[in-house]
Amino acid sequence: MRDDSLSWLQLGLPRSRFFRDMPFFLNGKWTMNSHEIIVPFPPEAPASHWSGEKSDTLFYETRFDVPPEFLSRRVFLHFGAVDQIAKITINGQILGEHTGGYLPFFFEVSGMLKEKGNLLEVTAVDTLSIDYPYGKQTKNPHGMWYTSVSGIWKSVWMESVPESYIKDVTFETNRGHVRVYVETDGDGTAEIRCDSKVVKVNVNEWSPIEIDHPHFWSPEDPFLYPVEIRYHQDCVKSYFAIRDVEILTCDDGKKHICLNQQPCYLHGLLDQGYFESGILQPGDPAALEKDILRARELGFNCLRKHIKIELDAFYAYCDLHGMLVIQDMVNSGPYHYFQETILPNLGIKLHKDKKRQRGERETFFESHCQETQRVLSHHPSIIGYTVFNEGWGQYDTSRIVCMLRDHDPSRFYISASGWYHGYDTDVESEHVYIRKRVLKPAQAPMMLGECGGFPCDCRASAAQKAYGYGKNATKEELMARITDLYETMVKPSIRNGLNGCIYTQLTDVEGEINGLYTYDRQQCKVDKARMLKIAKECQELFHECVGSCAEET
Repeated sequence: MRDDSLSWLQLGLPRSRFFRDMPFFLNGKWTMNSHEIIVPFPPEAPASHWSGEKSDTLFYETRFDVPPEFLSRRVFLHFGAVDQIAKITINGQILGEHTGGYLPFFFEVSGMLKEKGNLLEVTAVDTLSIDYPYGKQTKNPHGMWYTSVSGIWKSVWMESVPESYIKDVTFETNRGHVRVYVETDGDGTAEIRCDSKVVKVNVNEWSPIEIDHPHFWSPEDPFLYPVEIRYHQDCVKSYFAIRDVEILTCDDGKKHICLNQQPCYLHGLLDQGYFESGILQPGDPAALEKDILRARELGFNCLRKHIKIELDAFYAYCDLHGMLVIQDMVNSGPYHYFQETILPNLGIKLHKDKKRQRGERETFFESHCQETQRVLSHHPSIIGYTVFNEGWGQYDTSRIVCMLRDHDPSRFYISASGWYHGYDTDVESEHVYIRKRVLKPAQAPMMLGECGGFPCDCRASAAQKAYGYGKNATKEELMARITDLYETMVKPSIRNGLNGCIYTQLTDVEGEINGLYTYDRQQCKVDKARMLKIAKECQELFHECVGSCAEET
């Protein structure tokens, strides 16, 4: 649904699912280590305009005034993400610390503010410790490893609320049935406006919402229900979608990923969310929406968000445009390229999944995964999670997958994308780069979790060594290789029951030049009409082979 009641979703806000007036942003000019910096860009990003000698410890400060009404209301200070360990002080009062560089956090600052000249200080320590999730960051960018980010890299903002306020709103849907949980700091009832109705629900408990003629969300019809929640003097706008993700047995006798009880072929792209100006975020959130539309223009209905927690606006745009998302957890621990990438690509798999004593890294990784689920749970576009990637930091997989599935059973779980994907996985995900291979699904639905990666260098300059699988001198050569990949590997695998394919990748990233678009997004390297033809043929072949759902497992 796209109307004025959802207009705030187009603004690229840091918390799109929970809109309460306009947030009071503290982005802009700060001081970091005695040099001016533009927040929320990390010092490594050109958009930060920072120059100086960078260290592992970053000292930020900014002075700001607040609207007068902030002095008589409760106020919360929000950080989208600070990498890796942050200590926050306001007007000389220590608010607390936060560890982990990808997820949001906040502090209440009621009674600590003055109308003029507030001082906010942030000390960020980033040693790029592999004990914490770090994704594709490295201090020595090369190949599949990219420029690291430090300190503040998502928005800093404040909001004021009444004394009694709405803490959070959660929706759950199942086969057209909807229920809501309105979390508040008090008791009583909240008023919910939805589907042309006004209903009252008890707060801090689950309550059903009756929906006449449920309208299901899908890539072809991304229908969203706008919602307004009132509690005493507080008012929040939100939205939800009705959609079901299940693993069902279909007419071909195989298990498949199904959306709204219908087999769903995931024609997808790897999306790493890197940008020239801001590294882990663009200069304008609208660029995230443009990336989603670029993928749709080429016929793709799914993005695998690769080892990164994106800005909230990205997921809101996916909700709006019907782009399915497989979300990776951000991996931590050591990565051994030869053992965990090269040898498995050649069919030599040495990794042994071990139960191990939970140390600091393991404890933090598991809590980070659960917090990722909580932060992203609202978005209907997210249909599945990848827990580990190519054996990277992988351990005790079955226990972790079962824990996460119990925490959120509304999505499917890929235990490990790549090679070591047993261990109670809902979907098996193979990576095939070096040699073509026709896949044959067994017990679980099968996906090509990564493939292709064919390079084509359209950069104006080649400061970094190019990285990709093979060589293609022209766009025509690239298009020919992509076409051959789908004809000789993907389509035969679909005939065997393949449920989806993730091509690497949407855009180039620094020296990795295997994107369908250049890093600056100025050039599309492939023929759009031919890509749409491939997408149409894959979808038609899948539905011809699979049929419809036969029974629920």
